[in-house]
Amino acid sequence: MTDGDDAATEGDSPDEVRCGFCRMPVPGDPVEGEGGPFCSHACRDRLAETGEPFDEYHGHRRLTTGVSALDASLPQGFPRNAFVLVSSEPGTRDRALGAELVWRSLERGEPVVVVSFQEPPSAVVQQFLTLDWNVIPYLERGMLRIVDCFTYRLDGQGRDRLFDRMDEWNAYLSDVAREATTTVRDPSDIGEIGNKLDNALEAREMVDEGIVVIDSLTELGTLVQPVQAYDFVKDVRADVCKGRFVPVFAGATIGGGGGGGDAFPHDLTYVMDGLVELRLNDDLVADTLIKQVRIRKLNGALVVPEWRAYEYTSRLGMVPFDPAEEMADDGGEEGAASDADEAEASADGEEGAPEEGDRADAGEDGDAAPDEPTPAGESATADRSPPDG
Repeated sequence: MTDGDDAATEGDSPDEVRCGFCRMPVPGDPVEGEGGPFCSHACRDRLAETGEPFDEYHGHRRLTTGVSALDASLPQGFPRNAFVLVSSEPGTRDRALGAELVWRSLERGEPVVVVSFQEPPSAVVQQFLTLDWNVIPYLERGMLRIVDCFTYRLDGQGRDRLFDRMDEWNAYLSDVAREATTTVRDPSDIGEIGNKLDNALEAREMVDEGIVVIDSLTELGTLVQPVQAYDFVKDVRADVCKGRFVPVFAGATIGGGGGGGDAFPHDLTYVMDGLVELRLNDDLVADTLIKQVRIRKLNGALVVPEWRAYEYTSRLGMVPFDPAEEMADDGGEEGAASDADEAEASADGEEGAPEEGDRADAGEDGDAAPDEPTPAGESATADRSPPDG
């Protein structure tokens, strides 16, 4: 069974039999057929109809996010049908995480839709460029689409002023993003947001590929009534995640919008398939706030829910590190430098001091008199008082 063997995964028993169509383990006696064995008659008949086995061995496709700090906690991958809340404290650079999720998806050749409540399209593009991720070609190809829920704040004159005040570069970015942007006229109408999101997904026929990133559910919560906000989250989860098998990553700031950790959307964690937490920790290093990330839960996936320290750098994105190890390395270098300084100072002191027995004589006028030995016990630099009278 060559196809089944190709689909085997780490941890499978060598004797385990997998279905020739759905790739799942076959419990009990297999159903025989061409391209089999199969777990059921339904799978045997479907293979006969399509002529091709299912692409993945598991029931729900998985992906590797490409974000190293997240993937380290997901040894078996990330399920594609998940709605994930990224809950963050201010200062943890949650939007940079969203940008990296977008970039890694584009690198895999998968399309992305960004729903922006906090920035105009030009600023969305600039955020990627700041991290040295050039998304301009992807905008041009239609791989990256933006649902603009920000510029509604500006009336006609305000919009004109926004563009008039842009420098040449930002005006260029705005032009580049225009073709890839769908503008929501009234973000307080969740029906319109849902329709524009669906249209953006349909434009790329996004089913079982790509991701959606919503920059701020907290901002959405300031625009609509709580019941409407809850309905929006539940509808997007049902239509996009469960219906299209396209994962959604939605940002939310703790304390944003005048609420705390129990306000919308943080009170919807029971609905969310996944919860990623970003925080600042001041207990690890004295007088320093260390950014940390943890996947608290993710339905249908094996998760290692431990805090990981991270920082953001251009191109590399979210880089995890061990603060204790970094401090130990810094301490070792400082200690080595200190030892070197002491050795150098000691060498300088020995070089400047005369060696024992090698003392120069001084004449009555204080000049050295090498032809006359210095009496034992008398210093070469001793003061000589003139004789009386």
